[in-house]
Amino acid sequence: MSVTEILFTPLLKADPGRPLITHYDDAAGTRIELSRATVKNWAAKTANWLRDEHDVEPGDPVAVLLPAHWQTVGLLLGAWWCGARVVGAGTDAKVAVVPPGGTADADVVAVASLHPLGLGSGAPVDYADDVRLHGDDFMPWQPVAGSTPALGESTVDEVVAASRELSAGLGAEPRVLSTLEWDSPSAVLEGFLAVLAAGGSLVQVSNPDAGQLAARRDAEKVTQQLG
Repeated sequence: MSVTEILFTPLLKADPGRPLITHYDDAAGTRIELSRATVKNWAAKTANWLRDEHDVEPGDPVAVLLPAHWQTVGLLLGAWWCGARVVGAGTDAKVAVVPPGGTADADVVAVASLHPLGLGSGAPVDYADDVRLHGDDFMPWQPVAGSTPALGESTVDEVVAASRELSAGLGAEPRVLSTLEWDSPSAVLEGFLAVLAAGGSLVQVSNPDAGQLAARRDAEKVTQQLG
């Protein structure tokens, strides 16, 4: 099974309405919250888009060159769901998703607007606009083997094991506030996948205003903080 099926699907089945990510951008003054069910829809659309439109198969490299953001959550889970290997900058990829103004070495480069409401960027290949055309359910054509590369040089089995090991320090079903960026495999593991493995939810803060963090911890009922 894929990373998504192992770490995310059990959370979806247990309580689809529970928040998965609450994203703040302190520079823009925005707050967006997505439930597990809403994230599932984005992830399924992404997986269908990658497989059906861009022929991504298990092990194919997909470059996710975005900051820690709610759109990035759907992209990561969708990429893993169809078996892709998520890579960073400097690796040739079949598909790359970049922020506005970003560039990448890839067969296809899509732009994610990072707009708080998910609006498109107007780019020729636009992530948000394109994935909306695809279905809210994803059915893999074949199981993803545990030995399939999933994140950098790590396989599905290795990513899952590392996520579960890191989750031990978070407690059960934590509400985690994080200012960590997901700019390396280790950061994705610590700042995102470990939270899923613990059965928790994430309060992700971009461009953090340090003066607001204490009040936000109280308002969001945070149990752990990263970064």
